[in-house]
Amino acid sequence: MASFNLSPSGPSTFILAGISGLEAIHIWISIPFSVFYIIGLLGNVMVLFVVGKEQTLHKPMYLLICMLALTDIATSTSVVPKALCIFWFNLKGITVGGCLTQMFFLHAVSVMQSAILVAMAFDRYIAICNPLRYDTILTNTRIAQLGLLGLIRTVLFVLPLPLLLSRQPFCADNIIHHTYCEHMAVAKMSCGDITVNRTYGLVVTFVVLGLDLLLVAFSYSLITRAVLRISSKKAHQKALNTCTAHICVMLMSCTFFLFSTVTHRFGQGIAPHVHIILANLHFLIPPMLNPIIYGVKTKELRDKVSKYTCRR
Repeated sequence: MASFNLSPSGPSTFILAGISGLEAIHIWISIPFSVFYIIGLLGNVMVLFVVGKEQTLHKPMYLLICMLALTDIATSTSVVPKALCIFWFNLKGITVGGCLTQMFFLHAVSVMQSAILVAMAFDRYIAICNPLRYDTILTNTRIAQLGLLGLIRTVLFVLPLPLLLSRQPFCADNIIHHTYCEHMAVAKMSCGDITVNRTYGLVVTFVVLGLDLLLVAFSYSLITRAVLRISSKKAHQKALNTCTAHICVMLMSCTFFLFSTVTHRFGQGIAPHVHIILANLHFLIPPMLNPIIYGVKTKELRDKVSKYTCRR
């Protein structure tokens, strides 16, 4: 990823314009951006620290939570620092190579996070439907293998996005009306035919992420069937509570992602700044709320976090 075969024609740098139409209040918009980013960063670092320090949390479920925390940190850090440079210092320039690299990491983290959420759904399925074999089916080694498999899948599917764009001739107009290098926003800067780029982007979105959603839905259909067979109301409630955090994270991530994707591709009548704000919220809100959700809904993690925060 260090260097792309950049087209010799066109500009060597792009200009990220920020939030088009709201340039006059960029400094005010930067306040919630920075607050959300700091809260998310502190929350996810706290989760990583506590799980790393506590031997009792070295379990598959908490390793998956750590993987999610790492993707959350990578997601917001790929977007927010550059956006704040635009808002605070008017530093809007980014090299074509830097732009394509940022685009790769943004989409790679999204695909990787999707794979982690699928693994979490599988973890909850085993915990509820086959609890006696949980320790033998899901070991820490197996979770690491699933993580590696998800990483390989991510690179294989996402790497073609910047590689295809790097072969495109870019026009003299080098202004991207966004705070980061989104795939279609960069593709529209090309003077060439972007049909392949557009089609492949849709394939990655609806095939890879769509398949992950189907796997999650299938896992929860099996979980629901197993829970309905439980006669004890107490056991019924306990089984449902183990899934609450994952369901909340899934719903929040999917909602922001779908709103951002649909409005960007099909919402031609929507004001440009609405597109941009929704896209940025997708990279800001879930990373901020995910550690809070898991901290509140997971008793063992909540108790350990409380122990360290109270000690401080």
